[in-house]
Amino acid sequence: MMEKYRKRPGKPTATNPAMALAVGFLVIILTGGLLLMTPMASKSGQSVGLLPALFTATSATCVTGLTVVDTYGTYTLFGQLVTLGLIQLGGLGFMLFAISVLVVMGKRITLRSRMLLRETMSMPRLSGGIRMALQFVGIALLIELGGMLLLSIRFVPMLGMAQGLYYGLYHAVSAFCNAGFDLFGAQGSLMIFHNDPLVLLTISFLIVLGGLGFTVISDLMSSRFRLRQLTLHTKVVVLSTLILLASGMLYYALAEWNNPATLGLEHAGAPEKLLNAWFQSVTPRTAGFSSFDQGKLSDASKLITTVLMLIGASPASTGGGIKTSTVAVILVILVSVVAGRRDYEVFGRRLPAAVSRTVLSVLVIYLMLMLFGGVFLSLVEQGRFSMIDLLFEEASALGTVGLTALGTANLSAPSHVFLMLLMYFGRVGPLTMMLTFGSISGHPGTIHYPEEGILLG
Repeated sequence: MMEKYRKRPGKPTATNPAMALAVGFLVIILTGGLLLMTPMASKSGQSVGLLPALFTATSATCVTGLTVVDTYGTYTLFGQLVTLGLIQLGGLGFMLFAISVLVVMGKRITLRSRMLLRETMSMPRLSGGIRMALQFVGIALLIELGGMLLLSIRFVPMLGMAQGLYYGLYHAVSAFCNAGFDLFGAQGSLMIFHNDPLVLLTISFLIVLGGLGFTVISDLMSSRFRLRQLTLHTKVVVLSTLILLASGMLYYALAEWNNPATLGLEHAGAPEKLLNAWFQSVTPRTAGFSSFDQGKLSDASKLITTVLMLIGASPASTGGGIKTSTVAVILVILVSVVAGRRDYEVFGRRLPAAVSRTVLSVLVIYLMLMLFGGVFLSLVEQGRFSMIDLLFEEASALGTVGLTALGTANLSAPSHVFLMLLMYFGRVGPLTMMLTFGSISGHPGTIHYPEEGILLG
């Protein structure tokens, strides 16, 4: 009698946290798209159309920043606030907000909700999840408030008190959530602040903090930045992030120093060039802001930026990408194999052997998507754009970054639909998507076949 009530191994069910997470993001996107389609969201008084509205909603919810219409020039205050809400929901995780609202209302938090929260925030365990979630919300709001106040120092004198504070809030949330949406319209992202340290440094540090991940920020605060008390995850993420930021800044400074259209814009001096080299190294962390035209980068710099965009931010953060810790573990595995060691060791700790299957699966999935996407976009666009620019655009969508070298609006409708799918996949994450469709089973196999080796290398 009980057999018919037993769950089948590997089959996604209604209570599957991974499926609920994937469906939840989809519902938010569709809701946001419908709101942006309403006449009250458009400055023209007419609907912007299904595809532009859905593309904007997908980009905002997946905290990407790619746009097919100008956010400021197209959407009213209502429409802009819709994008801001989608950015906050997508960046912090819809379950995080839902749990916070339930706690404020005094409602009971079910086991399923706790499981969804753990899945959304990549928490190691269920216990203490609610307290940690509320702490995350508090940290995020404080950081965004601090960023808003700093940015308002520049925006209020430019735009007046009310609009200056609004711009400060919008861009602080967009930066911390690694979204890359801006309200400067035809002026082009943050290009008018090319020589403004206050704006670029504030935005860049908001990006870095959002990309580190809530668990890392919490661990750093609780340990008071004492190295020995940090978890292995925090050590790996912080070190990986510092290496990527420093090496990226060094590369752009060397490669683009004399390029008058990038670092040398408007006859910039050395301090300004270093500032923009730093910002260009930070923004591929999945932020999408730019202080100069990305299409003016050399092909070599576009390739490096593509790689940085694919790496992206860190787990349990507001950013996407393969993730810094995943790339770090891949390098640890490579070093162990070259050195002839059986264990994967880092910071005096041994990583589980099963971690190699996970990180290599993620890497292969991203590389296969890049290969397929490059071919697809090239065929659809019929040679109108170079392959490096198409790969740049694809990596920007898949890594939920938002940088563009060719202008997303210049692509055709099929390409826009494909980029929407990439943004959704990149934000939900490859592991969640595989779990959603049952590609990874949580149950061990019941049949073990005879073992036999094959030649490698």
